[in-house]
Amino acid sequence: MIATGTGPDGAPRCRWCLSTPDYIAYHDEEWRFPVTDDVRLFEKLSLEAFQSGLSWRTILTKRDNFRAAFAGFDFRVVAGFGEDDVARLLADAGIVRHRGKIEAVIANAARACEMVAVEGSLAAFLWRFEPAEPAPPVVRATAPESIALSKALRTRGWKFVGPTTAYAFMQAMGMVNDHAPGCAVRAAVEAARARLVRPT
Repeated sequence: MIATGTGPDGAPRCRWCLSTPDYIAYHDEEWRFPVTDDVRLFEKLSLEAFQSGLSWRTILTKRDNFRAAFAGFDFRVVAGFGEDDVARLLADAGIVRHRGKIEAVIANAARACEMVAVEGSLAAFLWRFEPAEPAPPVVRATAPESIALSKALRTRGWKFVGPTTAYAFMQAMGMVNDHAPGCAVRAAVEAARARLVRPT
């Protein structure tokens, strides 16, 4: 069962977010709220890839630096990055300087452009993997849908999109609502999901 704790304002929240104000703000304003904008979806996939093996707080505190370094995660621009950009990014102390992940984001940007050309949008493709049933209120790292999404992306040439990364992405973009029962934000996320017009 996902645990809750009491926030600084006295409201119950998912316990994981209570260690830092940055986490609380992310939890309250972004986490699990549905996203359908292609650039934001590409950003979320890219940041989850960078997070692999690191804490989310590391990525969250560097997010503005990542946005500046990767042209706001406009995948149409990032797809055109070359070796000079890789060298620039490897020298940028404001981001995670991991060559494999940097090159993966650039390669994934090209795959994103291909996907938009075929599917119409990233959102139309990605939201097909939304679970048919609500997620159980338990801590887990993967789900059958994230395994399927990971396989579908990797088949299309995407990198650093394993099942765990795919599930964290699904959580971040609001495809599942893993807020703990009793969390003050859970109902707001459910309301946002209920209003959402799924992309097709």
